[in-house]
Amino acid sequence: MTASSQPDRARLAVVLSHPTQYYSPWFRWIQAEGGLNLRVFYLWDAGVKLHRDPQFGRDLAWNVDLCSGYLHEFVPNTARRPTTGRFFGLRNPGLLPRLEAFRPDALLIFGYAFASHLRVIAWAGRRRVPLIFRGDSHFLGRRPFQGLKGLVIRQVYRRFSAFTCTGVANRNYFESLGVPRDRLHFAPHSVDASRFDPSNRTMQRESADLRNRLQIDPDDRIVLFAGKFVPTKQPVELLEAFLALALPGTTLVMVGDGSERGTLETRLAAAGERSRRVRLLPFANQLEMPAVHLLASLFVLPSRGLHETWGLAVNEAMHMGVPCLVSNLVGCQQDLVVDGQTGWVFDASDRSALRQTLARALRELEQNRDRRRAAVLDRIAGYTYKQTTSGLQQALHTALNR
Repeated sequence: MTASSQPDRARLAVVLSHPTQYYSPWFRWIQAEGGLNLRVFYLWDAGVKLHRDPQFGRDLAWNVDLCSGYLHEFVPNTARRPTTGRFFGLRNPGLLPRLEAFRPDALLIFGYAFASHLRVIAWAGRRRVPLIFRGDSHFLGRRPFQGLKGLVIRQVYRRFSAFTCTGVANRNYFESLGVPRDRLHFAPHSVDASRFDPSNRTMQRESADLRNRLQIDPDDRIVLFAGKFVPTKQPVELLEAFLALALPGTTLVMVGDGSERGTLETRLAAAGERSRRVRLLPFANQLEMPAVHLLASLFVLPSRGLHETWGLAVNEAMHMGVPCLVSNLVGCQQDLVVDGQTGWVFDASDRSALRQTLARALRELEQNRDRRRAAVLDRIAGYTYKQTTSGLQQALHTALNR
């Protein structure tokens, strides 16, 4: 075995659209603990610098460190309107010379649907640099691609030597598009577990202070929704289900922003006395979220859209020992949320199922509480940066030895 065929000695280039609150800490962990020699090439500075998030409907920059502790560089993006929402939103003519200078033994690419990504794939083919793919798409709630689209994607995937799968639904997606099983390696979606530690005393104080500010009774159960207020995540449907149940001793806390905020405010204004059981909060940045999650007795992600590819907020909640209620279209459901054990699952195609399942969850919440919390923590223990890095190392070994 040559030096370049050994993952811990190989030079791995990572091509990613922009820094994110989930992947940057992973790269930092790899630099400190993972034993991989990697450099990240970012194609845009969104998240580090203020940018417009169309779904949150506001300008934002993440308030956690996204850039220190690992090797990276920003490649200038010459797109007239930089965005990850269209093919030419990432145009980086300087990327290939920078990759040439780094001389990678392998390339890890997140996605393929941008001009710069396709140029990198073509460049790697010419240079015979093996490619590793990371994405989290699934076919939950829809049919696999047919016709020309399916043919094109299959051709793109044939260029890759290895794939990292985020979970069961993602693995099934790749297999349905003809990716051989021996190229698929489980590298689960994970978050920085050190930030979501329910035993952290500072976090406990911050969460208690937040509960006091919100004037929520210490004995109240809290149902939490945290995310974008957009139709596909069904925040309005969750609010209506909660108001219809009118349960005593239970408060709904909704944290976020987006196009549905006005509708939520209108529904609350019309709810009369029942609205006293709801707290509608603005967008909370990353440093605030651990204390928010620590409030929760139950976390709800009721997405009906086809593009809730995972739902990393579920990981965050589960690291706090919080059971979750999700739809069967949420990408992480088959991996993390076992109905009746680590949470509850409803059928997104059934209009009454969210209310019925929420009622069931709140009835069962106090039953076997300690056992359920232990089950939640046991399940999420397999979804950390250590496990994700192990899967990447296996994919890199496959790529280098094909």
